[in-house]
Amino acid sequence: MGIFALQSLAGGFLDEDLKHFNKVFDDWCVQFESIEDAQLVLDTLERNDQIKIVEITPLSYPKYFFPGLQGIIHATREYEGKIICVVEPQMGMSFRIAICDLQTKKVRVLATRYKSAASVEGAFANLSFDL
Repeated sequence: MGIFALQSLAGGFLDEDLKHFNKVFDDWCVQFESIEDAQLVLDTLERNDQIKIVEITPLSYPKYFFPGLQGIIHATREYEGKIICVVEPQMGMSFRIAICDLQTKKVRVLATRYKSAASVEGAFANLSFDL
């Protein structure tokens, strides 16, 4: 289910023009179906020692696979066919837990709000909520 992309060591993803890097991975970024295809393009680029191949998966980049997922993602894990995320809807707001269904692509944000990272980490680690 993953795809591959080229990422600058500074953090951006290679744009389709093969010159610029986008801060966020999106449909304008160069995408590859295999690591071999990515390596072929990487070998042709200048300063390729400053670029690495990364795999884009629902677990590593959930916002790409779940457009309804909004906010800052602090942690992810996979459980029973779902991607569970710790989300901060906006900087400084209470943390929430989002459940992303891999089959339906639907996102459900739980109602509980967590004031601190420690409290949300406990719920996240123990899965102390209904999926």
